[in-house]
Amino acid sequence: MKGKIASVVLAAGKGTRMKSDTPKVLFPVAGKLMLQHIVDILVEAGIDDIYAVVGYGAKKVQAAINGPITWVEQREQLGTGHALSRAGGSLRGYSGDVLVLAGDTPLLTVATLRDLVAEHTLGKNAATVLSARVPQPTGYGRIVRGSNGSVIAIAEEKDADSNQKKINEINSGTYCLNWAKVEPLLDSLSSNNAQGEYYLTDIFSLLVLNGEKTGAYSVSDYQEIMGTNDRVQLALAEKTMRLRICHDLMRQGVSILDPDTTWIDADVEVGAETILLPQTIIKGGTKIGGNCRIGPNVTIDSCLLGTGVVVRYAVMEGATVDDNSTVGPFAYLRPGTQIGRQVKIGDFVEIKNSSVGQGSKVPHLAYVGDAQVGANSNIGCGVITANYDGTKKSKTEIGDGVFIGSNTNLVAPVKVADGAYVAAGSTITKDVPAKTLAIARARQTNKSDWRRKKD
Repeated sequence: MKGKIASVVLAAGKGTRMKSDTPKVLFPVAGKLMLQHIVDILVEAGIDDIYAVVGYGAKKVQAAINGPITWVEQREQLGTGHALSRAGGSLRGYSGDVLVLAGDTPLLTVATLRDLVAEHTLGKNAATVLSARVPQPTGYGRIVRGSNGSVIAIAEEKDADSNQKKINEINSGTYCLNWAKVEPLLDSLSSNNAQGEYYLTDIFSLLVLNGEKTGAYSVSDYQEIMGTNDRVQLALAEKTMRLRICHDLMRQGVSILDPDTTWIDADVEVGAETILLPQTIIKGGTKIGGNCRIGPNVTIDSCLLGTGVVVRYAVMEGATVDDNSTVGPFAYLRPGTQIGRQVKIGDFVEIKNSSVGQGSKVPHLAYVGDAQVGANSNIGCGVITANYDGTKKSKTEIGDGVFIGSNTNLVAPVKVADGAYVAAGSTITKDVPAKTLAIARARQTNKSDWRRKKD
C-alpha cells in the first residue's frame, strides 16, 4: 500500500452470543484465532502500525496474539466510536489514513484491503466504508447513499427505518479514514440511539454535514466480510475459509479429490503434485512436500513430510517423515517421531519420541517408544520396546541391519548392535553385541499323549 497508513483493530467485545467465557476474537477459524487472521493480513499488506483495542479478557487476548501490535484498553465497552477514540491517544498528530477493522472478520483478504485503500485514495474521501450487497441484510448496518452515489449515512439495524431496512448493501465494519478529518469528530458522537452506544458509523453523516466526501467500496464476494457473532456464523466462516484454502492449493498444483471433506488449516503448506484424498485433516503448521499421497482418513497435526510420502488411515502429531516413506494404514506417529527415507511404517504401529533410520521397516502390530532404530533394520510383528518401568522412561537403541523377530520384548535400557538378530518370542533385558543371535525364551517341551491323559 502506498502512502502512510496505520490500522486500528476493534477487539474489545466479549461476544455474548457465543455463550462462552472466551473472548470472541480468540475463537479459531481454520486453526488460527480470528484476531490473528486480521493481524496477519495487515502485516502481509505492509502495515506495521497496528493498534488493537481490547477490553473483555484483555490479558488473554494479548497473550494469545502475535505481531507488531500496540495494545489499547477499552475498559468500558461503549460502542465502536468509543473504542476508536480510545486509540486516538496513540494516533495523536498522525497525518495519514487509518484502516479500522473488526476483530471478528477473519475472511478479509489483503487484496480487498488494498482495493479499499485505493478507492479511498482515488476518490479523495474523508471516509470510505467496505460494503457488500447481500441477499439477507437483516442484522447489519445499511449503507445509505445520496443521489450522486456517495455515502451519506450508515443506519444500524436497530435504528433503521422501514425504507432503510429494504437496502441490501451492508456495512462490513471495515473503514479507511482520513485521520486528520475524522479525529476531531469523535468527541461529537452521541449515544442517543437504540443501543445507547457511540457508533463509529455516525462519522459518515457528520462528515457529510461538514461538506466532506465519503464513499464505499463494495466487495464482490459478500462472504468475505461475514461476521462471526455466534457459533452458527463461526461454522459458516470455518467452512468458507477451508474451501478457500483448498481452492488456493488446487490452483498451486495440489489435487484434492473432495474439498468438502478435506480440512486444511490456514498455515499448512502442501507441495505440487500431491494428492489429498477424502476425510483428510491437516492441522497446525504442517508442511507436506510434493508428489505425496495423503489419505483417505488421515489426521496430520504439526508435522513435516518430505517428497513422495504416502500416508493412509493414520494419525500423526509432531512427527517428521522423510522422502519416499510410507505410513499406515492404521498407524499412529506421536510427537518426537522422526522417520527416515524409504521407511515403511505399517498397520497398527505406534511410534513415540523415536527415530527410524533409512530403509528400515516396522511393518505391523508394534510399539516403538523412546527408541533409536538404525538403517535397514526390520522390526517384526508384535515387537514392543518396554520403555517405562513405572517410574522413569528409558531408551532402546537398535543398530543398522538388525532383525528383531516377532513378539519380542526389548526391555529398556538396552542396546542391540549392528547386524544382530533377535529370535522370535524373546524378552531382551541385556545388550546384544554386533552380529550376534540373541535367544531369550524357555526351551520348548513336548509331552506326548498329554491330552489323552487329561481327558
